[in-house]
Amino acid sequence: MVVCGLACWRCRWLLPLLLGLAIIMGIIALAGRGWLESESEPYVHQASLWDSCTRSEEDLNWSCESLMDYGWGRAAAATYLVGFVILVICFALAVIAFSIEILRFNFVRGIGGLLFVVAAFQIIGLVIYPVKFAEEIPLMGDNMFSWAYGFGWASTVVVIGCAFFFCCLPNWEDEVLGNIKPTYYYSSP
Repeated sequence: MVVCGLACWRCRWLLPLLLGLAIIMGIIALAGRGWLESESEPYVHQASLWDSCTRSEEDLNWSCESLMDYGWGRAAAATYLVGFVILVICFALAVIAFSIEILRFNFVRGIGGLLFVVAAFQIIGLVIYPVKFAEEIPLMGDNMFSWAYGFGWASTVVVIGCAFFFCCLPNWEDEVLGNIKPTYYYSSP
C-alpha cells in the first residue's frame, strides 16, 4: 500500500506545480484576445488587455485601437504584468526552497507574503479593466468578458490559495520533513 503523506517527496512539489499552473494561466490571460467579446452574432467587438478591436457588420476587417492610449489601460496592464513578474519570481524561489534541504523552510512564509502581493496587483488590474472599459469604450451589441479574462481570475484564485498554503506550511515543518517520532499507544492486558 502506498501512502502519500506530507513527508512524501512527490507531494512537496504540489505547491510549485500549482504556481507553474498559475503562470501558464497568466500567460494565456496576457496573450489572449478574449478579454471582452461580442456575445452573439454579429461578432463586432473583441478586446484583449492591450487593444480593443471592432468591425462593422458588413466589413470583415477588424479596426483596432490600443488601450495603452488610455491611462486606465496602462494601469490595468501594468498592475497585472507586475503581479505576473512577481509570480514568476515566487515560482523560482519555491523551486529553490523545495530543492535545497537547508533553505526549504527559511523563506517559505516570505514566498507566501509575496504571493499575497501578486494577488493584490492582479486583482487591481482585473477590476480596473472592466470598470473603465465599460465607461470609456463605446460597446456595440451584447458583450461579455470572456475566456482570457477568466484565465486572469483563475490565475489569481490559484495564487491566493498557494499564498495561504505557503504561509501555513512552516507550521508543519516537522511533518513535511519526516522528523516526527511515531507515537505508540500501549495498553496493558
